[in-house]
Amino acid sequence: MRCKQIYIEFSRLSEYGKSLSLLLARLAVAYGFYEPAMMKWNGMENVSSWFETMGIPFPTLSAYMAASVEAAGVVLLILGLFTRFISLPLIFVMIVAIVTVHLPHGFSAGDNGFEIPLYYMLFLLIFISNGAGKFSLDRLIFGEEN
Repeated sequence: MRCKQIYIEFSRLSEYGKSLSLLLARLAVAYGFYEPAMMKWNGMENVSSWFETMGIPFPTLSAYMAASVEAAGVVLLILGLFTRFISLPLIFVMIVAIVTVHLPHGFSAGDNGFEIPLYYMLFLLIFISNGAGKFSLDRLIFGEEN
């Protein structure tokens, strides 16, 4: 019985770190999308050609859409604004990246596998289910308590 009480108290105290951990996770994921977004915007013609070689439909449009979603994701995740909404298209970008680039290389990040995009997707699912946390514009504007 004592073990159960300790666990319940630990769980209660852990809730105080929820918003800080959501903030740090948002910043880490935003940072992870920054370089790919900038790479696409700084070499859109090359990205479009690369997308075409992979058989991605409408490669130029797809390149602009991916770059736009990633860039918007960086800004919105940092601000904690529309966090639940932006997480959905970012998940889609990760699914496309896994299927078109990473899947043939297996799981390991060291082999350019799908490990890192999978982790991003898991974090994005956490943002969808938990929101941005207290340190966000979502809370300030929309009153989200999570």
